[in-house]
Amino acid sequence: MVSLKKPMKRANKAVFVAAVSAFGLIALTGLLGDPGAQADAEPQTAGTEIETELCRDVGQWVEPSSKTELTNRDVLAKAVESRVVLLGETHTAKEDHLWQLQTLAGLYALTPELVIGFEAFPRSVQPVLDDWSAGKLSEDDFLRQTKWAEVWGYDADLYMPLFEFARQNRISMIALNVDRGLISRVGRNGWDAVPEEARQGITTPAAALQAYSGSLASVYLAAAAHRRDASEDVQTVEDVLGTDGFQNFVDAQLTWDRAMAEALTQSAEANPEAVVVGIVGRGHVERGFGIPHQLADLGVSAVTSLVPVDRERACADLEPDVADAVFLVEDRGNTPPIPNRPRLGVAIQQGPNGGLLLSEVAAGSIAEAADLSAGDIVLSAAGAELKTPSDLVEIIQRQAPGTWLPLDVDRNGERLTLIAKFPSDRDSVQ
Repeated sequence: MVSLKKPMKRANKAVFVAAVSAFGLIALTGLLGDPGAQADAEPQTAGTEIETELCRDVGQWVEPSSKTELTNRDVLAKAVESRVVLLGETHTAKEDHLWQLQTLAGLYALTPELVIGFEAFPRSVQPVLDDWSAGKLSEDDFLRQTKWAEVWGYDADLYMPLFEFARQNRISMIALNVDRGLISRVGRNGWDAVPEEARQGITTPAAALQAYSGSLASVYLAAAAHRRDASEDVQTVEDVLGTDGFQNFVDAQLTWDRAMAEALTQSAEANPEAVVVGIVGRGHVERGFGIPHQLADLGVSAVTSLVPVDRERACADLEPDVADAVFLVEDRGNTPPIPNRPRLGVAIQQGPNGGLLLSEVAAGSIAEAADLSAGDIVLSAAGAELKTPSDLVEIIQRQAPGTWLPLDVDRNGERLTLIAKFPSDRDSVQ
């Protein structure tokens, strides 16, 4: 495949766009700096070596391999020369989504030709994204028609500012993901066992880098231990590497990476003058293992990877190859939740044989306090049988502060009743 390199920069790309909304300009205050404030500040050059006390400050970019400070202009001007820009996130971290929003505003100020892709959406809902960007849907209709609670399940309030930004500026949104059924099928049986006609148009992924396999093995081992899964007698990462279950797990991850890389590539090909931005989980971005590796295999060489990092991590153990640049944010453990409505703190999807499968349990959440675990299947809530993820979402949103919610759970064939306790002060635990 011909390498998709960034076309020659147009003359108007180096200047601000007059059409940027007031919302975008407000966000840009932190991104591109206040000229008046800069005039009063001490001269500073890009690439200054970070001091210990400096790396404790949030709101700055860092080049991880050298641990030097970068300016917003350094990072964004380089990013808009790329074909694809990846903005990694932790799905439940408010700070990450705030950073994504201001970075999008900064990129849009440097180029009016922007496309934003989201891991949160499977390709089947692309017409809904088109209608939303065109201003044809209300927020409620948008979330319902994309089946947000069923397909993604994370807090919509964290993502809505990104969707509103695209809508306000009539920026195209693209669905990067595939239906979860394909990922689940690959995870059970491996890529080769899935017939070509069932692969939803995804081509065979590039093989995982060795370091990626090692990283995934650690995740797989931890997940198996967390599920108390004794089906495989594995004790170490080396033990995991040789198991069929792990190889299928790697295939599923590669399928996920490949699907998003192909969607980004197709958008770049269809919009040769645009910068295509991917809003995706950081695990698909960091160290070039996931989407960047698949993009390279597809011939997309001009890629910029950016992720937010807790300021303490930047001082202690920042990996030199984690991304092209990192942005320091407040420690996620200190980020208060959004007190809009009750939340259990789980990602849910349809269970294989009924009930709802918990694919993730957020740290510090009500679900974690109730001893819910990833891999549990929730069968009923308050005595009501659960058939779809929206059933559980509706029950949770009806919970008053200070009430308890009994949940019947299948854990490895054992039926348990766990109690989710919603605090009287919703700001305390979510």
